[in-house]
Amino acid sequence: EVQLVESGGGLVQPGGSLRLSCAASGFTFSMYTMSWVRQAPGKGLEWVSHISSSGSSTNYRDSVKGRFTISRDNGKNALYLQMNSLKPEDTAVYYCAIFNRTPEGQGTQVTVSS
Repeated sequence: EVQLVESGGGLVQPGGSLRLSCAASGFTFSMYTMSWVRQAPGKGLEWVSHISSSGSSTNYRDSVKGRFTISRDNGKNALYLQMNSLKPEDTAVYYCAIFNRTPEGQGTQVTVSS
């Protein structure tokens, strides 16, 4: 059974930083491209970034390029998202997911507000 547990969210002021983590279990993590997606209040799921199985290739949506960094540690079955220069429009519940699959975790809330 796939289990993905996100953590690290919180309330942060505009311009601040957060680092999200995702603990994966129940599947061979190192074989899968992984992604972060988010859902803002009243909106649908939105892809944020993904990273190849080896970690050698990454992709980001335009609005987060240069501010967010996705990474992974296959030895720890962990996925990360470093978020810098946060903006109010980044406010959302963030989920990690196997790429192109519906998120299966509970997500972690990120709120950017002064």
